[in-house]
Amino acid sequence: MREPGRPDPEPLLRRVQEEEARALRAKLKVFFGAAPGVGKTYAMLSEAQERRKEGFDVLVGVVETHGRSETAALLEGLEVLPRQELAYAGQFLPEFDLDAALKRRPSLILMDELAHSNVMGSRHVKRWQDVMELLDAGIDVYTTMNVQHLESLRDVVAQITGVIVRENVPDTVLERADEVELVDLPPDDLLVRLKEGKVYLPDQARHAQDHFFRKGNLLALRELALRHTAESVDAQMRRYMASEGIRKTWAAGDRLLVCVSPGELSERLIRGTRRMAGALGAPWMALYVESRHHLRFTEEERARIESSLRLAEKLGGETAVIEGAGTLVEDILTFAQDRNITKIVVGKPSRPRWVELLRGSTVDDLIRDSGTIDVYVISGEPGREPAAPLLRRGITSPARNYLLAALVVGLASGAAGLIFRRNELADIIMVYLLGILIVATRFGRGPSLLASILSVAAVDFLFVPPYLTFAVTDFRHVGTFAVMLLLGLVIGNLTERIRAQARLARGREQRTHALYRLGQELARSAGSAALVASAIQNVATQFQSQGVVLQPDEHGRLQRPEHPLAFPLNEQELGVAQWVFDHAEPAGLGTLTLPGARATYLPLKGARGAIGVMGVLPEGAPRWAEPDQRQLLEAFANQTALALERALLAEQSAFDRQRADEERLRNALLSSVSHDLRTPLGVITGAVSTALETPDLAEPARRELLQSAQEEAQRLHRLVSNLLDITRLESGALDLHTEWMPLEEVVGSALNRREMAAEAHRVRVSLPEDLPLVAMDGVLMEQLLLNLLDNALKYSPPGSPVDIKAWAAGKSLTLSVSDRGPGIPPGEEARIFEKLARGQVASNRPGAGLGLAICKGIAMAHGGHIQAVNHPQGGAQFLVMLPLGTPPSLPEEAL
Repeated sequence: MREPGRPDPEPLLRRVQEEEARALRAKLKVFFGAAPGVGKTYAMLSEAQERRKEGFDVLVGVVETHGRSETAALLEGLEVLPRQELAYAGQFLPEFDLDAALKRRPSLILMDELAHSNVMGSRHVKRWQDVMELLDAGIDVYTTMNVQHLESLRDVVAQITGVIVRENVPDTVLERADEVELVDLPPDDLLVRLKEGKVYLPDQARHAQDHFFRKGNLLALRELALRHTAESVDAQMRRYMASEGIRKTWAAGDRLLVCVSPGELSERLIRGTRRMAGALGAPWMALYVESRHHLRFTEEERARIESSLRLAEKLGGETAVIEGAGTLVEDILTFAQDRNITKIVVGKPSRPRWVELLRGSTVDDLIRDSGTIDVYVISGEPGREPAAPLLRRGITSPARNYLLAALVVGLASGAAGLIFRRNELADIIMVYLLGILIVATRFGRGPSLLASILSVAAVDFLFVPPYLTFAVTDFRHVGTFAVMLLLGLVIGNLTERIRAQARLARGREQRTHALYRLGQELARSAGSAALVASAIQNVATQFQSQGVVLQPDEHGRLQRPEHPLAFPLNEQELGVAQWVFDHAEPAGLGTLTLPGARATYLPLKGARGAIGVMGVLPEGAPRWAEPDQRQLLEAFANQTALALERALLAEQSAFDRQRADEERLRNALLSSVSHDLRTPLGVITGAVSTALETPDLAEPARRELLQSAQEEAQRLHRLVSNLLDITRLESGALDLHTEWMPLEEVVGSALNRREMAAEAHRVRVSLPEDLPLVAMDGVLMEQLLLNLLDNALKYSPPGSPVDIKAWAAGKSLTLSVSDRGPGIPPGEEARIFEKLARGQVASNRPGAGLGLAICKGIAMAHGGHIQAVNHPQGGAQFLVMLPLGTPPSLPEEAL
């Protein structure tokens, strides 16, 4: 344990590292205002001129003067970065050129209107993303923004003004700022500027004054801007105090802290603190220090602590539960100094004065050691806070322990009598102290107190003259007895404290291990379903309860769980869970909202709001009624929410990638097919039109035209058939009508097709006579062979042959189609069977790149496969392997 008042080295090292990183990174300064027209751009340009005079390389990235002459005058002498022109909706719009700024690399760049949305076609959607990239490149940035553009205040601004602001900046961007300068202007002065046309053009100014620029709206926005700037400055002050090691409180702004205890006075203290904070307009929080006495509190006292903390949250205060490291006063003051608390509220002590003289007064010690922090002592209601007896805590032990303590004292007496002579009083006393130590370590404080008293009585009765009496003739022994009794009490108290600290340490270890185990299992879970299962199992194990995780549908309605470990929900419980999801607040059992529910429901909050609800149904009394267990349950919910959000984002990313691939494939297919459809349609239209519009056309010419139209129609038919086939293959709607038939029949039928007849003389067929029958769909296999032949003829040199061969080996029949073309480039053997894959060699026969993909699908539908290799004599060879079976035997009548 570190010494009181000595800084913890780990947070100190972390702060030093953060300060070093902050000193090296680029600086961001935000000129912050309540509304347009308060002078943010003017203030930014004024300071930029000062930096230029100091020798800084200042570049104007984006500055919007809105026609204000006094603002435009401040641009004189500053280099302005030319904007790029981006096409959008039929016109060219100027936009910030990020690449040019990075190439120019100034010391400081000015970026007006941080919340601006970039023109489509820019690298980033928002200007604040451009700013973050500039900062990452080491360039300092000055920028401007209004309070209504802050993401966390979007709902508040909409409620005040009735206007939903679409352009928002994440709070983390403003938190990243090294300096936030408030540019303020009273609402009356701003309205005067608006009427004078210094904010908007006259027509726009009248519309703005009737809607957004009403005085009430401006007052509310001004208060929001002032408060947010104060919070930013306060965060900077606290960082400075931490970096400089300043432990005392700086009362730059009031912060109240109320201390919670198991007594009934706590709720009165919380309400009083809330009223005081409201009067001061200051933030406040409630603190409970989990000391070694926490494990000995009754169920009623633990429930009272939990109720007090929930009351503080209900009244708008922040709550904190810390583990005691030193004395109660040290822990409270250390926490108050870390949080820059200026006022501490405690209850007036109700114990008798003599008890405080013996045990000390927490209030007195707090007032004495508080330094610059004010301490407010509030009186309780008469009769509400009973005085606790001096020895009420820690002495209640089973009767068996007291009997064992008496037995230990008896054994110590026997051992002392046997080993030592009566005049060796010091050695005898050591034996009794050893017995007291054994009792204290094994049986608790109460039995150790009894052992101390019995030990003093036994020493006096057995070993101090006159023997076998309690009379004392030598008054020097009285001091010995007093010291012996005091040592016994001290040993008992110290031992009990060590036992309590050990129990607290075990509890902390169990909670830490539970969170570690949950984090490990969530990290190993792949997908949201497995993650939900892990969360439910860990909640059930840790809290002896049943769990459920509910997720919304696309309409924001929670769906009933499908996991077998989840407990069933009726309509009432589902309604409570829906309320939790809609309001992002806990509800149900043990809360102040809908407490009649059977289970406790906690919102699973992600970066963009609630993403689900966790429900916990206890088996008996809920284990999370105590503050530490409640915090552990909330930590479980937070861990689950983070992991679930990660899984959902990963699933959404995979879905988006799939959609993008499908869209890219669709566009490529349309682009390819559109050309292949247009060409035969053009030929058909031209041939038929010529034949119809030329009455005196010679019969040979007319026949040639019609033959050309027929060939192109057959090409068109084949292309449409391919499209339909690939669609059926992808949708799983391909039905096989298999029958046992010879391969020669399929080959002959394919060669007799009209579109193949003209090229049939180039095809050489070599099929053994003893080929077995194959179970196949004749129509589909014919289509497969036609596609392979068409591909081979397309890539073969004119006049070169195409070979069809087949052979049976083992349990498969192989069909081979080979050509004498350029072959297949290395590494492309598998890719050519993908959709839209085309050969690299140009062909005078256009294609959509679907034929081989259809061949692969038909082969797989028959339980076989297809592969492409380069023929040893040159060209490509396609091998289709089909499984062989046992054909049914023919009836004897057919023989």
